[in-house]
Parts: sequence; C-alpha cells; structure tokens
Amino acid sequence: MSVWEIVLLGIALSMDAVAVGMTNGMVEPQMRVRKALLVALFYGFFQFLMPVLGYYCGAAFASAVEKIAPWLSFGLLAFIGGKMIFDCFKKEETCAEPVGVKKLFVQALATSIDALAVGVSLLAASTSAGLPFSVWLCALTIGAITFSLSAGAVFLGKKIGNRLADKAELVGGLILIAIGLKILIESFL
Repeated sequence: MSVWEIVLLGIALSMDAVAVGMTNGMVEPQMRVRKALLVALFYGFFQFLMPVLGYYCGAAFASAVEKIAPWLSFGLLAFIGGKMIFDCFKKEETCAEPVGVKKLFVQALATSIDALAVGVSLLAASTSAGLPFSVWLCALTIGAITFSLSAGAVFLGKKIGNRLADKAELVGGLILIAIGLKILIESFL
C-alpha cells in the first residue's frame, strides 16, 4: 500500500463524516468556530481510532465487523435522522436543535464503523505488501484528512443552513437517513 493509497482511503472514509458534518452546520448555522472544530475533531478522532482497533483486533474481529457494520451504521443514522425529523414537527416555533456531545458521539461512531474493517485491511497489507509507515501514522493520516474535510463541510453547511432557515433540521434528518440507506445498500452490492 502506498502513501497515495492511504490518502485516498482517508478521503473515501471521510465522506460520510463530511456529509453528516455539513448537516450539523445546516442545522446550527449560528454554530461558533470552536464548536465547528469540535465536530470535526470528533469525526477525525473516530476515523483515527477505528482503523487502529481493527488492526489490533485483526482477523477475529473482521467477519463480525463486515456483517454488522452496515446495519449498525444505518440503525444509528436512521435513529438520529428520524429523531431530528420528529423534533422538527414537534416544535412549532423552531426546529433547529444544537448538536450536543451525546449526539455527536453517536454520529462519529456511526460514520466510522467501516474504518474498523479498514484496520483489518491495513493488517493484511502490513503482512503482505507492507504499509508506507506504521499503522498509527496511517490512522493519523486518515483522521487528519477526515478532520480537515469535515471542518470545511461544517462551515459550508452553516452557509447553506442560513438559507434554509427553519427547514434545516428536516433536511438534515432526511440526509442522515439517506446516508444510512446508502451504507446499507452498498453492503449488498
């Protein structure tokens, strides 16, 4: 595996986090810079952590991760998205609810589960073709890419959210459910 393959892997793994980060920015267009960076940090940290866990848990963990990861991601994202939609219709004056730490934790977990399987792939690559650097540095690269792209997505979402006003949480909930469905459908293809 080359350095460029690790970079491309980081970009590919970050796409779900980017979409969810943009949704968070849309839902909370008045989000402060510090909180936007915290959102990106959560996603980046989980995208760093999961490949390391997958690498060290190895083959024993691989088959379980591959079987349940799409369903678990779908379930978590559909739950969060459904709750956002429900809350939007429940409230009359506004439907935008700030992103809290608990919600952010679940989002970061849901968007990084596939990175566990990538950790197993990194283990396989390290034993056959080799890695360009240690698994820790590979995972750090993936996490840094996710952090950077997610931060940009949150700020972009904030700009879009200002235009959507009170419909941002409804749109955000639909997007989260769509991402969950995409993950689930891709597991069958």
